[in-house]
Amino acid sequence: MPDISEIKDIYPFKSNYFRIKDYNYHYVDEGKGEPVVMVHGNPTWSFYYRRLISEVSKTHRAIAPDHLGCGLSDKPQNFEYRLETHIDNLEAFLLSLKLDKITLVMHDWGGAIGMGFAVRHPQKIKRLVILNSAAFSMHWIPWRISLGRIPWLGEKLIRKLNLFCSLSVRMAVSRKLAPEVKKGLLLPYDSYENRIAVYNFVEDIPLRPEHKSYEVLLQVEHGLWMFREYPVCIIWGMKDWCFTHRFLERWILYCPQAQVFPIKDANHYLLEDAPDEVIGYIRKFLNNN
Repeated sequence: MPDISEIKDIYPFKSNYFRIKDYNYHYVDEGKGEPVVMVHGNPTWSFYYRRLISEVSKTHRAIAPDHLGCGLSDKPQNFEYRLETHIDNLEAFLLSLKLDKITLVMHDWGGAIGMGFAVRHPQKIKRLVILNSAAFSMHWIPWRISLGRIPWLGEKLIRKLNLFCSLSVRMAVSRKLAPEVKKGLLLPYDSYENRIAVYNFVEDIPLRPEHKSYEVLLQVEHGLWMFREYPVCIIWGMKDWCFTHRFLERWILYCPQAQVFPIKDANHYLLEDAPDEVIGYIRKFLNNN
């Protein structure tokens, strides 16, 4: 378990755990009211949502889990880290809480995982907040990501040399991160063993029909039509070199009713680059819907 005492000033939340297949699935659960569930991506964790948790928990129940293998959750070395198992885990967790009228906030891989739950349980969803992410098939990724998918090289770059995590805190932001924020983002991924899910997320990007997660992603994509009548807010960092404007255009195609807020100077970690702006849009969206 990582020692989070050094970041308690900026991540002051109580740790809670849900048991999944004999493993500890960590989550933050703050405030009362309608639930706002925040689903993170790779290589972040619930720490990424710390400012949003603090703000939203004033009026809502703010829930932010760490995927198995990520954050303060257990990191089993023999677990199958796949899109389907991440959706299964989120589903088991949220159903155990007996939540209704859920607002989902999704970023990066959280888009596919969160919408995977939503497609299975549309009756439990009230609103969607989409940050830079995807929940549909794409046949392109940046070359910098594709390097991590070369079997012998990817594991060395991501797990042994820690390049994916260490470069993310520089390349996913437009503004230089404060030392304590950088420390918080990297804290759970401080060893070869602790970076197992980070590597598997990269390997699990389903670009071709023969990939074992491709059919699962298509099932999610084919269910997106169900949310055309739901309130949807899309907030997008326009300087994102990974989830580019092409991904934003695809979201708008699936959710033509969405309110769209592009942030021109924000990169992939838009909650780090423009926290006040993002939180302001989400606060207004919650109040108006």
